[in-house]
Amino acid sequence: MPVTPHIVSDVMTHTVVAVGRDASFKEIVQTMEQWKVSAMPVLEGEGCVIGVVSEADLLPKEEFRESDPSLFEQRRRLSDIAKAGAVRAEELMSTPAITIHPGATLAQAARIMAVRHVKRLPVVDDVGMLQGMVSRADLLKVFLRPDEEIEEEVRRTVVSYLFPAFSHAIHVNVHEGVVTLRGHIHDTSLISVAVRLVRAVEGVVDVEPQLTGESAGRAGPESTP
Repeated sequence: MPVTPHIVSDVMTHTVVAVGRDASFKEIVQTMEQWKVSAMPVLEGEGCVIGVVSEADLLPKEEFRESDPSLFEQRRRLSDIAKAGAVRAEELMSTPAITIHPGATLAQAARIMAVRHVKRLPVVDDVGMLQGMVSRADLLKVFLRPDEEIEEEVRRTVVSYLFPAFSHAIHVNVHEGVVTLRGHIHDTSLISVAVRLVRAVEGVVDVEPQLTGESAGRAGPESTP
């Protein structure tokens, strides 16, 4: 049976740079520069995530530094204009923070990033305490898996599971993450299932099924009463 997909805790960064809600604008900029990060969670108390402050939250101060926004911009960009006058993290941060739990799958994390247009997510436990940070780059780490490791997992969790009687006759080849399946099987309707299961293996870039066989369940001549 296919193994459980990799989860956020497998790839997240455990050591996270963060600031408190009272951190000053300059302190935020200095921290970002020192640690080479473009966004940081904002914490309260013992580590509860209450927001995220990013470079995008800081830029309005520079954008509106030399000129006042037009009436149209004032109506359209109320949040940015407010941030242009902000001086502390609690005024600058985006809140509530878009977060994810450490047990979420990488696919779930990728979906949240895409839908919410963010590059990274604070990882929190059930009570909102910071556990780590996961970024787009972290989600791509699975594609660094060696071809040999992917091949072994495909054989063990897909081929042996779907084709136990024919596994010896099915050849698995992996090159640059692309999995090729070759061989003869008893039921071609399982090809689409095999492709779906192989795609679910972490690190697989694509699947090329080159399997042949007979279609199962062919209906015979109808008998007359």
